[in-house]
Amino acid sequence: MPRGSLPWVADEGRPCYLVGDGDGYVSRVADNIESVQLGMAADLLGHIEDLLRDRSATPEQLRYAVSRLAESLRDVHRIARSRGARLSAGG
Repeated sequence: MPRGSLPWVADEGRPCYLVGDGDGYVSRVADNIESVQLGMAADLLGHIEDLLRDRSATPEQLRYAVSRLAESLRDVHRIARSRGARLSAGG
């Protein structure tokens, strides 16, 4: 049975894993969350581009934006690793 990483973490930042065929309820929830996370990352990139063009952006605004970018990058990286593992397991 394939094993994939879920798009969230357990206590202390440990990854959560799902063992199954990818067709169950939890798999559908995970796919939906991944879709939301990827959409939020795309929206964040647009916001960051606007912020970088704004010469009056404050250091606090930039630090906040970098913090959100780090969160988003963690999510996207987790999704990429999980999908890569699923591709490797599939053939």
